[in-house]
Amino acid sequence: QVQLVESGGGLVQAGGSLRLSCAASGRTFSSYAMGWFRQAPGKEREFVAAISRSGGTKYYADSVKGRVTISRDNAKNTVYLQMNSLKTEDTAVYYCATRSGGSSSSVPSSYDYWGQGTQVTVSS
Repeated sequence: QVQLVESGGGLVQAGGSLRLSCAASGRTFSSYAMGWFRQAPGKEREFVAAISRSGGTKYYADSVKGRVTISRDNAKNTVYLQMNSLKTEDTAVYYCATRSGGSSSSVPSSYDYWGQGTQVTVSS
């Protein structure tokens, strides 16, 4: 049973930083690509960042490029999302997801398992 548990969300002022974590269990973590997505109220889930199984390839949405860094620690079965210079439009529930295969993807439907999400609220 694959389980993904996000943590690190919270309330932060605009311009601040947060680091999200996603702890994985139930599959060989280092064999699978990971992604972060977010969903704001009334909006569809959107891609934020993805990382290949080795960590050597990373993709970012244009909306977060330069402000966000995805990384992974395969020894700890954890993927991270460091978010800096946060904006009010970054407010959303953030989800991590894992997909079969080692290459990263920005397509939500290509991911097999999802976490429950962690709320990020950025105040002005």
